[in-house]
Amino acid sequence: MDYNEIISKKIFNEQSLLQQLSIWRLQNQSLVFTNGCFDILHLGHTQYLSQAKNYGDKLILGLNSDKSGACKKGLGRPLNNENARAFVLASLHVVDAVVLFDEETPYNLIKLVQPDVLVKGADYEIEKSVGYDIVIQRGGKVITIDLTQGYSTTALLNRIKQ
Repeated sequence: MDYNEIISKKIFNEQSLLQQLSIWRLQNQSLVFTNGCFDILHLGHTQYLSQAKNYGDKLILGLNSDKSGACKKGLGRPLNNENARAFVLASLHVVDAVVLFDEETPYNLIKLVQPDVLVKGADYEIEKSVGYDIVIQRGGKVITIDLTQGYSTTALLNRIKQ
């Protein structure tokens, strides 16, 4: 098996993710969920994802599809299409699964995954985080992680424009 194939196998649709989740649960693996657009991967993203992985055994990443309005942060955004973003994220050692979602929020995906830990950036209020109710109801935790200052896709693009 080549590395492209290994990476591709970490990209799931909802049905194949359900099958993988069943396996991980049988293995008593704890599941961590986070989400985002991750348009241009940078240090802030990788530090965030590596910290998120510290909270469990398997890190599941909900990735906003190109159709999802949450990725529309200006004209021509996202810069990278959903397939490119999914492949880049799946190539990271700390990411165990990438699954695209079309909705504005990952609420339905969080309901499907039923994670033990939901991770958001510190710019979110824990109690107002999408999926908080689902995770807390099943005895899980919602964690926020400080963002790496000076690193965001928007900030990087603004530097290029100057």
